[in-house]
Amino acid sequence: MKGIRPGQKEIFALTEQELHTSVSPLVTKFVRNLLGNAQPLGVLFYGSGLRGGIQDDTLLDFYIIVDKQSDWPRTRLSCLANALLPPNVEYHEYRVGKHLLRTKVAILSLAQFRALTRPQTLDTTVWARFSQPVRLVWWRDSKAQDALHACVMRAVLAAAWWAAQLGPDSGTVLDYWNALYRNTYRVELRVEKAGRGQSIVDAYTQRYAQLLLPCWQMLGIPYTSQDQIVTPQIQQEQKQHAIHKWALRASCGRPLNILRLLKAAYTFTGGARYAAWKVQRHSGIEVPLSPFAEKHPLLAAPPIVWRLWQQGAFKRK
Repeated sequence: MKGIRPGQKEIFALTEQELHTSVSPLVTKFVRNLLGNAQPLGVLFYGSGLRGGIQDDTLLDFYIIVDKQSDWPRTRLSCLANALLPPNVEYHEYRVGKHLLRTKVAILSLAQFRALTRPQTLDTTVWARFSQPVRLVWWRDSKAQDALHACVMRAVLAAAWWAAQLGPDSGTVLDYWNALYRNTYRVELRVEKAGRGQSIVDAYTQRYAQLLLPCWQMLGIPYTSQDQIVTPQIQQEQKQHAIHKWALRASCGRPLNILRLLKAAYTFTGGARYAAWKVQRHSGIEVPLSPFAEKHPLLAAPPIVWRLWQQGAFKRK
C-alpha cells in the first residue's frame, strides 16, 4: 500500500490485537463503575494487574485519556495542575461482586498523550509504560480508538528507538529490551526490585521478540541478523550523541517525579484511602479514616502518623 513504511503493518497488527485482547469481566465492570456518566476518549489498562491477574491485594493501573481537562470530574485546581504537570493520579475502590477492587488512575489529555509518547520528550515515563502490553478496555468511538492506537504505536516506536541507542552493540532482541527498561527504571524515583525490567520482558518474551525488528524497519534503523544475534548499524558518534541525550532525560526524571509527588499532596483524589490501604497491606495495622481525614489528609496526617508509630507501624520486622 502507498505510504506504508516497512514494518508498519506488523506493528499495527500486533498492537491492535494486543489492545483488544479480552480482559477479566471484573475489570470491565469496574471501569463502568469508575466512569459513571463521564465520557473520556478511552481507558487503558496496564501494569501488574494485567500481567499477573487480579489477586486480593492487586492494585489495578489505568490511564484515562480525555479530550479536554474538564471532561473528567474534579476541581479546577486539579484540572490546572494536570495541564501544567501531567498526569494527575487518583485512587478509587469499588466492590464488584465479592471482590473489593482498588485502582490507581492517571489522567492525560489526548494532546499530552501524543506529546509524551514521542521519543523526543524529556519525560520518559509515559512512552515507557505504553511500550509494555496494554488493553483498551473502554473507548468513546472509533475516532478515539484510532487516536489512542496511534499513541500506543508511537510509544512502542519510541521505546524501540531508545533500545537501539542504549542497548549493546550486538545481542538478542531481548537484550535490547532489557537494556531499555533497565535504563527507564533508573530514571524514575521508584523503589523497584533489581531485575524488574527484565521480569516485564520475561513475562512476554514472544511479544517483545516480534516487535523490535519491525520497529527498527519502520524507524529506518538498518541492522544485520545472524544466528539470533542482531546488530543495529548505528555510527558510534550517533550512539554517543544519543547517550548524552539520555543523560539529560536521566537528570530530569527524578526532579519531575519529585514535583509530581509534591503536586499529589494537593491533587491526589482518594490519597488518604490509598495511604491507609498501603499501611495496612505492609504493616497489618488498620487505619480508620474520619470524613475530615479523607477531605484534608495533610492536616489529619500528624496525629495519624503518631498513632501508627505508637502501634509499631514503622518498626522493621
